[in-house]
Amino acid sequence: MDLQLQLSDVNLKSQIAITGSKSETNRLLLLQALYPNLKLNNVSNSDDSLMMTKALQSEESVIDIHHAGTAMRFLTAFFATQEGREIVLTGSSRMQERPISILVDALRQLGAVIEYEKNEGYPPIRISGKKLTESKVSLQANVSSQYISALLLIAPRLENGLELILEGELTSIPYIQMTLSLLQEIGVETTFEGNRITVRPKSVMESKSITVESDWSSASYYYSIVAMAPVGTEITLSSYKENSFQGDSDLVAIYRHFGVESIFKEDNVTLRKIAITNQEQVTFDLKNTPDIAQTIAVSCFGLHKACHLTGLHTLKIKETDRLVALQNELTKLGAIITITDDSLTLEASEVIKSDVAIQTYQDHRMAMAFAPLAIKTSLIINEAEVVSKSYPGFWDDLRKIGFRIAEQVL
Repeated sequence: MDLQLQLSDVNLKSQIAITGSKSETNRLLLLQALYPNLKLNNVSNSDDSLMMTKALQSEESVIDIHHAGTAMRFLTAFFATQEGREIVLTGSSRMQERPISILVDALRQLGAVIEYEKNEGYPPIRISGKKLTESKVSLQANVSSQYISALLLIAPRLENGLELILEGELTSIPYIQMTLSLLQEIGVETTFEGNRITVRPKSVMESKSITVESDWSSASYYYSIVAMAPVGTEITLSSYKENSFQGDSDLVAIYRHFGVESIFKEDNVTLRKIAITNQEQVTFDLKNTPDIAQTIAVSCFGLHKACHLTGLHTLKIKETDRLVALQNELTKLGAIITITDDSLTLEASEVIKSDVAIQTYQDHRMAMAFAPLAIKTSLIINEAEVVSKSYPGFWDDLRKIGFRIAEQVL
């Protein structure tokens, strides 16, 4: 499905309810599988979370998680601990190109039995679940935080807990801290000192109810919209905490540079556009928050603002190579952009071309990051249904705030 986004005027005041964080939901779903007394509220309705739920409940010998990268990592660790259960974990053609060896090697250090079905280092993988008695593991600190979180999530159900040594410079620390905070919230003892993380074993847990905070990555698109909207525009989002576990809450500080004020009241945050005069280049190190890089780059382009973004090395192994995808699609719109293996530099540009078709590369964040440009120009989003991976109601919510969106008729 391709969508035509016409040049739109956003409503002066709007309110949107966003479902729970995909990142928090998927972590808590795994913990709920380990501790069935855990009750969850406001869970994400994303494809990834639905896939995670389905996989955890499945009794099949082959489990296909399609495009769900988080599920691939978390389920690899989970099924490695399920004594007497043997499964093959597979995914889409793109998923079979995304490396999993770092996590597999770490789990093997703990005693896990995992074999590759096709290409060494990549899914599909055959997992023979067993009781893991080893408790010490080490891996490079600059790898995807999902590898680290996968190990931390199963740690309390390991007989001797876990001591994890991270070698080198740490990246994506907020996602690691999110995982540890959720473990602590359900009563698991953890420590994080220097490059050493320990998780104490916890065999049983009393009944507990947790409400999942709404997704800050999803909120990023509204920050982008308000940044490009007229002064005085307000969008209120629920349910958000001022002191969030989610690393992408860095949006609050980042978008001040773009004239977006964040006002927290009760469980909501109101984004308000205020006047801003500074048009100098902005520089951000996004090594801890790579998922908002696309949104920031597109915001800067829409605001005719130069930017230099660093810490983006993990973007090359996401649903697509997001650095190349950003360069391709922004260039089509008139941008002058250069990339390296871990950075992106965008020059200030006065020209935004109209009616350009944006390829999404089966990447939900490509579709949503480019959508706010409809405040500045008309554009087409190809394969727009891909947003269901993390935010199924995205297009309906944009219509609620004034976007003019129609299915393209060829």
